[in-house]
Amino acid sequence: MSNDVAYPVFRTSDLGLALSMASRLMEFDRREDSRVTAYAELCSVAEVQRVARELPQGQYAGDFDYREVGGVPREQWPLLVAGLAGRDLPTDPAVYEGRLPVTCELDDLPIGRIEDVFAAAIGPSRGWINWELLCWPDAPELGFLGERKHAEVSLLFNTRTRELDEPADDHTVLLHVRSVCIDGRQVREPYAHWLAEQVGLTVIGPGELW
Repeated sequence: MSNDVAYPVFRTSDLGLALSMASRLMEFDRREDSRVTAYAELCSVAEVQRVARELPQGQYAGDFDYREVGGVPREQWPLLVAGLAGRDLPTDPAVYEGRLPVTCELDDLPIGRIEDVFAAAIGPSRGWINWELLCWPDAPELGFLGERKHAEVSLLFNTRTRELDEPADDHTVLLHVRSVCIDGRQVREPYAHWLAEQVGLTVIGPGELW
């Protein structure tokens, strides 16, 4: 079971505003070693090729059947299954038959390296940015100690779920805290509310295990 629960604290159809609010929350207690990861699912050849031009440094991988790779050395996997940098993706649309959606991932980078360009490139596709290794402060008036391991901020693009299986015409900022569930209740939810309030935000819905 997940150790994090993510609470929605802001939602808007304005992509720039969503990124600004997510960044405000992330900057509340970021550390020098904080990192960022971004992920998207691209459902057409045109979107794959467009995003690859804008994010050539991303790692792109196509859909596959596990029978294709079971017991097969990685160097013998089909081209798109093994994954390619955007600059190396094939231009022939036929190569993508049976491989959609293609995922794009930029993993474990310093904060500030890719957020703006990724948000500009996402277009209609679904995806997320996740800021990790933050450091939430103590809330002594509530009796909560701060967090490092589970302190994260996420921004969902064009979806309401981490699994990207619920399309939406807006974007959602999520605040993560450690999941402590007792009798079906997340006992650290008040801490999430407190953290959101420190930057002028409000928890606007139930948490999702992350």
